[in-house]
Amino acid sequence: MNWRLAVIPVTLIPIIIIAIQFDIEAEDVFAIGVIPFTLAVVAIMAKLGLQGLKLAYIARTFLGPFDSIKRLTAMRVGSEFIKFTTPMFVGAEFAVIYYMTKKGIPTSKASWVALLDIVTEVFAAGVLSILAGILAIMYGAYVVGAVVLGTAVPITGLWIVLFFLSSKRTFTLPRVISFLATAIGKERGEKYVKQTNGWIEEVCVMSRENLHSSKSKKTFTIGFFVSIVSWMCYGISFLVIANGVGYAVEFFDSIMAVMGANAIANLPITVGGSGLAEFGIIAYLNNLDPFNFSADVDSLQWNAVIGWRIATYYIPIAVTWILLVKLALSKISKPNSA
Repeated sequence: MNWRLAVIPVTLIPIIIIAIQFDIEAEDVFAIGVIPFTLAVVAIMAKLGLQGLKLAYIARTFLGPFDSIKRLTAMRVGSEFIKFTTPMFVGAEFAVIYYMTKKGIPTSKASWVALLDIVTEVFAAGVLSILAGILAIMYGAYVVGAVVLGTAVPITGLWIVLFFLSSKRTFTLPRVISFLATAIGKERGEKYVKQTNGWIEEVCVMSRENLHSSKSKKTFTIGFFVSIVSWMCYGISFLVIANGVGYAVEFFDSIMAVMGANAIANLPITVGGSGLAEFGIIAYLNNLDPFNFSADVDSLQWNAVIGWRIATYYIPIAVTWILLVKLALSKISKPNSA
């Protein structure tokens, strides 16, 4: 986990390059003001809080009251630290599974809950990002629209297809991975392959048992709409920052801009989408090539984007790290079975 802390300073490099390239000074960012900056932080924490509440709702729906809503919510928020420090924003689900197994939940059931949580999140983000990409193309921003759609459609489609197919067939590790694991790890590798395939099979069994039930459909629908609201909070975070520096942007445009930027940031290039998110949102607002680093852009927009990135990435990363260490990585005694 220490290497994740080490990569955080690396994520500052794109911001430093942007500041030098576009002659942005500290006072330009400070011009946002305390109130808009604080409101942006509140908005992003509301987004994370809604994600946490959604996980708590899903977990307690399928697993019962094995843990408090407060702890489950805080743990889910803490798991976001892993996404913040990983390319393509992946990994939070493993912290969720780890935490629940430490609480005595079988791995298959914990994985099912984590899967349902992440699929509703990805599906909601995908719908909004695809809408943003379509609108970009309609307004003539072909490069931006193509990049957004080229990222959002495959990611969303893959998660949704795998999720629903898991109730119809049993998946196993790809043969290539199984072969390499066995060839390199010998008996131990073969053991891990069997354990992993057994775990995947149990998850697929959980899907078959639960996916088409009325409870699952209700939970998925509620989870999806909670995720939509949480992503709207993400859009609000940029809205208040932009208005704080004097750059006028409408509510809907703000949501579309951050969702377009979020899709671009999912490209497996930088940790936490650093640099990609910043250039992505500027490109979307100005119908530019997101990889054109010399584009002539209003400095107010860059002030807003850098302030927004600090409020929605560097502040939450500190909060999520504390919660991750306090909850997901702390020692928890399994409940005694009666």
